[in-house]
Amino acid sequence: MSFVPALGTARPASPDLLRSVFRRHAAGVAVITAAGPAGPVGFTATSLTSVSAEPPVVSFGIGTGASSWPAIAECTHVGVHVLGAHQQDLAATFALSGADRFGSPTRWSKGPEEVPVLDDVLAWLVCRVVARVPAGDHRIVLAEVELGDSSGVGGPLLYHQGRFNRLRD
Repeated sequence: MSFVPALGTARPASPDLLRSVFRRHAAGVAVITAAGPAGPVGFTATSLTSVSAEPPVVSFGIGTGASSWPAIAECTHVGVHVLGAHQQDLAATFALSGADRFGSPTRWSKGPEEVPVLDDVLAWLVCRVVARVPAGDHRIVLAEVELGDSSGVGGPLLYHQGRFNRLRD
């Protein structure tokens, strides 16, 4: 017996359809940071992807209307931070428009290439931006890994159905 999709409920392509479908897709949560001309910038991303192992390259998407976009559009390096289940508040802060993302209680320091590196994350990378590819109202940023640390402890933070979640034991 084969599966037949319920075509009667199909809808035409739209931003709402895409958001609805991807609410059902659990994704890891990362924070992307960069040094901007007016200070550090950062945003929460669920679009982080490993692209290549040799050389090590990652990608992430950012909307061209995002407050961090002007800095990401010009920077040479970015920080990529994989968040742990204990960091729901940090993820929410970096997702909130107009928030003081680098003020207290966020803990961070300037890393290589002036990239803001967040404390207490599961893993972090400092990457050199190698391309910014147009994709509708977003850009896909490709970045080659230069160094990082994967020694954080704990489980990953996930995003699913519009909420931050953790894996169940």
